[in-house]
Amino acid sequence: MGSTVELPLWLFLLILLFAAVTAASHLLFPSVRWFFRRRMEKAVERLNQRLERPIEPFKLARRHDMIQRLIYSPDVTEAIVEHARKNGVPENVAFAEAKRYAREIVPSFSASAYFGVAIRLARFLSQALYRVRLAYLDEDGLQNIPKESTVVFVMNHRSNMDYVLVTYLAAERSALAYAVGEWARVWPLSRLIKAMGAYFIRRKSRNALYRKVLARYVRLATDGGVTQAMFPEGGLSLDGAPQAPKHGLLKYIVNGFEPGGRDVVFVPVALNYDRVLEDRILLEALEGGGRRFNARISVVSGFFLKQMWLRLRGRYHKFGYAAVSFGQPLSLSEFQKSRTGELSEALAYALMDRIESVVPVLPVPLVASVIQDADAPLSRAAVENACADRIKALGKAHVHLPRDDLTYAIEVGLRTLSERRMIEKEAGCFHANPDQAAALAFYANSIRHLLG
Repeated sequence: MGSTVELPLWLFLLILLFAAVTAASHLLFPSVRWFFRRRMEKAVERLNQRLERPIEPFKLARRHDMIQRLIYSPDVTEAIVEHARKNGVPENVAFAEAKRYAREIVPSFSASAYFGVAIRLARFLSQALYRVRLAYLDEDGLQNIPKESTVVFVMNHRSNMDYVLVTYLAAERSALAYAVGEWARVWPLSRLIKAMGAYFIRRKSRNALYRKVLARYVRLATDGGVTQAMFPEGGLSLDGAPQAPKHGLLKYIVNGFEPGGRDVVFVPVALNYDRVLEDRILLEALEGGGRRFNARISVVSGFFLKQMWLRLRGRYHKFGYAAVSFGQPLSLSEFQKSRTGELSEALAYALMDRIESVVPVLPVPLVASVIQDADAPLSRAAVENACADRIKALGKAHVHLPRDDLTYAIEVGLRTLSERRMIEKEAGCFHANPDQAAALAFYANSIRHLLG
């Protein structure tokens, strides 16, 4: 026992390192985690005092615990057994696959990342790129949503800026949990998005086990009262017009809904822009007949570097107006009472109707629709008269006139469309540029449905 053992220095240091890590993991790390978790809980408690809809305990649960709860749910367990039988693999292999799906889906929400970083970044980007306006707010409807209900914001999808704008404008109401597609699974963006409480979905997956894991997570989050945000259209509009809704995520919510339990209230949100940042990419995908977006990182980087250079030279201009409307909420329990049979598809179309009815009308879409419909070139005065007639035809639509001045609004629309070469001016009259017909239609289509 008293004999001397000689060890190489590197081996001694390695043993010392292992001992230090083991001691820290058993003695120090739990205490550190407990300390920071207590600080986080106190910060959330203070934060909840100013939020209209406090952050629910479900959202603050440890990610590891939520993954375990998800994969050991009875319906997921049944799906694992069925997946193993159908594919001829051992159940432990199917279980590992389900766990991988759960780890991919379940977020790791951080209140400090959301309210300390994401909200500030969303505010900065929104105000730096656009003149942001709240076109319409059903204040009474929002105030009358029962506190115990789960709120789901459902939105039209015009741009990837939609996430940013709604996060910024809903900052005083609650923390939103977005359903985001595969585009956001790129490191390190994926880590930030998970910290903001978003969950990833594979929109085109036909894997029954994956769909069961996703459906169970959506149901758990809904039952837990998590405020969510989703796009019924399922993807960006390529032609600018509202799209027919898909009802995958809505079906997950509806199928697990039990009358008498926690109600789900859907809040329609409609967005519109004077300029959609990725409009050319969307139109290129439309022309190609698919949804392959040619958004190379070099193009995106070049765009932002150009805007920074313009700002440094004092020649930077914002991209016009961006407006958001919050429409009349729809209670799932009330909607269910008036329907029989399959509910999710009817719900999807009812929500899209409410979204479309409150789409903001901005200067560029307004002027674009008038010039696109004109049979001949229009003078400046003729454009203004046609826009005035169109506003009357829009009826109760939410038209945003900058400075409450139609003349100024027409000036903004004409200038933006001319600078982007969607319209041309000849002999004092404006007409559509034939080479940019698709781009002009992209903006006109955003309000076309309001004209019947």
